[in-house]
Amino acid sequence: MSDGDKTRPDPAPADFDRGSRPVADAVAQNWVDLYAPRGLAPFMRLARLDRPVGTWLLLWPAWWAIAFAMPLQGRYLPNLALMALFGLGAVAMRGAGCTYNDIVDRDFDAQVARTRSRPLPSGAVSLRGAWVFLVLQCLVGLAILLSLNSLTILLGVLSLAPIALYPFMKRVTYWPQAMLGIAFNWSALMGWSAVAGAVSWPMVTLYLACIFWTLGYDTIYGHQDKEDDALLGLKSTALKFGDKTRPWLYGFYSLTLVGLAAVGAMMQIGWVYYIGLSFAAWQLYRQAYRVDFDDPAHCLAVFRSNRDFGFLVFASILAGTLGSHFSAV
Repeated sequence: MSDGDKTRPDPAPADFDRGSRPVADAVAQNWVDLYAPRGLAPFMRLARLDRPVGTWLLLWPAWWAIAFAMPLQGRYLPNLALMALFGLGAVAMRGAGCTYNDIVDRDFDAQVARTRSRPLPSGAVSLRGAWVFLVLQCLVGLAILLSLNSLTILLGVLSLAPIALYPFMKRVTYWPQAMLGIAFNWSALMGWSAVAGAVSWPMVTLYLACIFWTLGYDTIYGHQDKEDDALLGLKSTALKFGDKTRPWLYGFYSLTLVGLAAVGAMMQIGWVYYIGLSFAAWQLYRQAYRVDFDDPAHCLAVFRSNRDFGFLVFASILAGTLGSHFSAV
């Protein structure tokens, strides 16, 4: 039973119209369910605006990159305007990615308990309406992208390849989470290039660290659907690792932390960064230690806690960067 199944019963058709139906794995009484206009709510759910944790997971690598790279411009605080642009871009492109994913997976989603209440399989949004909505979100993302430098524009265009491939990976490999990591964390490359205007080893190292982070948290997420996925012939790292998932999580999260520490060393960030990173490490290892792989609701809760890890790393970068600046003054 999913988190949504526990917190809200599946109402009978007479109890709601399709446009107002909540999605099973969203937090009960979220702001879309409560306040969104009836006609827009299904599209907002299609873009996952009722489940913002995914936007945070897309955005944090970009903000980490911006914060790490700012000293290359002689600045020690992130550019707030640039952060805002990436924030808007994360909302638009996460929504576009989810819309595209749901278009591709609509037939599978209709057969999985956690996803059959999503707007496309439930009939709240038509296939044509989803395609139109996808184009509109991509246009918003394009407008934001064109305001950035040429290298970042090129990276944005290149990101379309892994984004397009990701929904099909679960059909052919037990490692779709790897492709998600490649696609989802492209924002780290773009955030760095938007500040520095060049490719560098710290930028690549940060990107790899973020991929391992995604491998960890999305494996936890995948345990929610492992029974349905097995019946449908779909693949995931959750199914590949099975009862041996916990050591893999420790490994993925350790590589994440090693990568983040290496970026700090390459950028000569202050020692305060490593103190903050130790708190972030505790958060990750606590996830791996406590997650109950046989409880979908607990897997979802632990997955969502990665938003807190993102904040801890961002705060650590700011503290380390400012600390190194003031110690040099």
